[in-house]
Amino acid sequence: MIRLGVLISGSGTNLQAMIDAIAAGELDAKIELVVSSRESVYGLKRAEAAGIPTLAMCAADYADREAADRRIAEALLAAGCEYVAMAGYMRMVTEPLLSAFPNRIINIHPALLPSFKGAHGIADAFEYGVKVTGVTVHIANEEYDCGPILAQRAVEVADDDTLESLEDKIHAVEHELYPQVLQDIATGKLVI
Repeated sequence: MIRLGVLISGSGTNLQAMIDAIAAGELDAKIELVVSSRESVYGLKRAEAAGIPTLAMCAADYADREAADRRIAEALLAAGCEYVAMAGYMRMVTEPLLSAFPNRIINIHPALLPSFKGAHGIADAFEYGVKVTGVTVHIANEEYDCGPILAQRAVEVADDDTLESLEDKIHAVEHELYPQVLQDIATGKLVI
């Protein structure tokens, strides 16, 4: 079993997918702490409903990004976290977090990296007109969406897809792939 810290910035649907996979016995993990880059997001309510401790940051906390990441790293380490799962976390991690969890910060991105990096991967792929996009799980490093790729899954863009329908398809794949990759790490099937 792996002990996870989860970083969020919004509604926490990938967090919920992890919580559900743990409850179903499909993910051998315990989420020790959820850290949100924003106060009052729905993902914090999901964590609290599951009995998971939380740390809510605010915009002022990020005035000094490294100080914020040092505070987050200290909280994750104090909670006993072994790995960190970024689940819709909209901030780039910096050296204090990266050095506290070397090659153990995992991110999910809603496109097939290295294409469509950044915060709007689904919209960028849709607007470009690709026929195939997808989901990437990768190790976070000092470059945004550039760390080593652990897994990818393609998603076909149908002619009648809208941005909203494509988002739904991508999120459905995320909610399946992310817990699966974390389970592969927990069981040693995927060695980093």
